[in-house]
Parts: sequence; structure tokens; C-alpha cells
Amino acid sequence: STTTGHLIYKRGGIDERTLAAYEKEANDLGKGSFKYAWVLDKLKAERERGITINIALWKFETDKYHVTIIDAPGHRDFIKNMITGTSQADVAILIVAAGRGEFEVGISSEGQTREHAMLAYTLGVKQMIVGINKMDDSIVNYGKKRYDEIVEELCRVLKMVGYKNAMKKVPFIPISGWNGDNIETSSKNMPWYKGMTMIQAIDAIKPPTRPTEKPLRLPIQDVYKIGGIGTVPCGRVETGILKPGTMINICPSNVVTECKSVEMHHEKLEQAVPGDNVGFNIKGVSIKEIKRGNVVSQNNADVAREAVNFQAQVIVINHPKDIRNGYTPVIDCHTAHISCAFTQILQKMDKRTGAVTAENPDSIKKGDSAIVLMTPAKPLCVEAASEFPPLGRFPIRDNRRTIGVGIIKSVNKKEIAKK
Repeated sequence: STTTGHLIYKRGGIDERTLAAYEKEANDLGKGSFKYAWVLDKLKAERERGITINIALWKFETDKYHVTIIDAPGHRDFIKNMITGTSQADVAILIVAAGRGEFEVGISSEGQTREHAMLAYTLGVKQMIVGINKMDDSIVNYGKKRYDEIVEELCRVLKMVGYKNAMKKVPFIPISGWNGDNIETSSKNMPWYKGMTMIQAIDAIKPPTRPTEKPLRLPIQDVYKIGGIGTVPCGRVETGILKPGTMINICPSNVVTECKSVEMHHEKLEQAVPGDNVGFNIKGVSIKEIKRGNVVSQNNADVAREAVNFQAQVIVINHPKDIRNGYTPVIDCHTAHISCAFTQILQKMDKRTGAVTAENPDSIKKGDSAIVLMTPAKPLCVEAASEFPPLGRFPIRDNRRTIGVGIIKSVNKKEIAKK
């Protein structure tokens, strides 16, 4: 939060007066050392005016991009929000702490750094920037030795979770989110570092390609009831285009309605394209009828439909026991968070070659890759990853741990009942 707050502080649309007021308030409450993090929390609170949005969407500008930050905090309870947050991101900024012990805990097999990197990769965030934070720590003291140690260890972990081919392009930036070293300007405290600053690294990101030609899919993140306007669902357009006047279907609720208007950052849009985080107004639909995890599509031949079940390639990353038919963990696919049963483990495969090594195996364990028929416990809308990548990938969680990841190969869809 401190680094994020600093980026917004340096490049965001907050005026000096507001910042001064935040600072005074933080100091009065004895939270002076959290000044920049406080900025972020304060922005959240103000922005929401009583509505709690779990993921702080905030924006700042670089020379090249308008950047929307989706703040995904790092404690274990936030993983669910982190998942819905990262599934909307084009690039992940992984912040690790340089302090002795702090970094080591983060990358241990139980640690959050590893889990977050793995989730980002599974959810399709292929570009990454690493910030090695707290270089101002009294023991680290802006030292190159500690930086080199951390880079070496992180390279190993990032390759392991899947970022193997991208590693040449990942910048490792030594920073102090608190003092601002290497955030916007090169740090005088680390003359040995010749690489990019955080802002330069963001500008070096490849612009994401946007699948506008595909049918519309917009997973709902939150739904608000706004006085005088009505029901306003929010979410990110993943594929296709959303325009005012379009008849839409909200699945699996099977609500058909007209999209009246579309807004982004409080400005009206003629159309929303993939990557846009928008709110849109719908008439005649109560807030009770739709919820987070529903998917918006156009009410035509390409409408999204509820999944009866689906086949997924599952990789077990971390599970203490054998997994058998009937096992029911939780999956987080796009913004949906739902229990899904392993109805039948169909095939076990060689992880490296993809060759089938066993048909209908009794069980699978840590390290195995398998094709599994999965059945959701409640209505769910998902798609094959080959057609709609963001709606076809998911982490598998059990007991608040990520035990594996899944990629949907095919979906058996429910016929839509004519109303």
C-alpha cells in the first residue's frame, strides 16, 4: 500500500491540499509512518462514500499510459480479493520486502510471495515488474549484496511458478516505497543500480491487445443500488464491446435487460472495450437478482450459458493427501467464488509432455496433472480457456491454501429456458 500510495501521490490526481490534510490526519492518529498507505485507504473511503469496494481502483498517469491500480493487499485473508483483482490486471507489480527474515518468509513454500506470483501467472498476467522494497531498512542499508541475493532467489521462484520465458523481461527494481527511491527518479542512495525506475518500468510494458471482435463477456465484480439511478453492476469487460442500448443477458441468473448507460471513472462512455473497468445502469432489475460472479453477455446467439459441468486440466501444486473423486474444493474463476466437485478424474498426464499416463486413475497427488470432470455446487458461468481465456482459468483453494490450478478445456452448457 505504501508503494502504491507513493505512485498515486507522485503521479495521481490528488491535489497538494488534500494530501496535506491526509498527512495531518495520519500524524494526529499516530500513523505518520503509514502516510502513503493512508492516502490509499483514505481515497478508498472517500471514493466509496459509504459503499465498500473491496479492491481500490485508482489511477495515475505516466508519459505513456493511463494506469489503473487495483490494490490487492497481501495478507492471507485478502487472497480471495487478490484473485478477483489480479484476474483483471494487465501487469503484476510484485513487491517484496528486503528486510532479513521478511523476504525469506515470503518466498517459503507457505509464503505469500510465492502464492501471489503463482496466482498471477495462472490468471494469465504474463507481464511482471518486481519492486524490492524497504531498501532503506537499517540492516540492508541500500546494499547491492542483499539486492543480488534476493534477485537470484526470486528468479528461481518465478521460473518455478511459470514465468520462465518472461524472465529476461522482468525488471527487479530496488526501491523504498516510503522514501521514494527509484519510484519516479533514480536513487542517489543506490548508485550501483543502473536499471529502470518504477515509472519507467510501467512505461516499458507492452500494450495489451484487446479482443474486441469476440462476443461480449463481462464478469460482475460488484452490484450497487444508486439512488435516482437504480441498479449499477460493475466489472471489467474481458472480451467484446458493451454499448448503451444493448440488450444483455446476465448469467447464470438468466436476467435479460437493456444496458442504459456505461460509465468509467465517473465519465459516460459511448462504448466499453476489453480492459475497461466500468459501471453500467440497467432498468427494471433488482439488486437481489444479480451478484458478483455473474457474467454479462449480449442476448443473441453468442449468449453466455450456465455450466452443468466442465472438463479442466488440473495441476496439483500443494496438497497433503491423495485427491479422489468427490473431492470438493473452492475455485475462483473470473469473479466467481464457488465450490466445485471433482466428479471424475478422467486421465492422468505427464506434466512435461502432456501424454496420457493413466485412464480413470483412483487418485492424483501433489505434482500431478490430470483431466478432471468438475461439477459446480451452485449455478456458475464459465467458458473454455481457448475461447475466452479470462473465463477459463482458475486457482483451486482448500482450507485457505491454493492447492492447484485449472484450465477449462470444454464446458457442458445448460439450455436456456424460454421465459
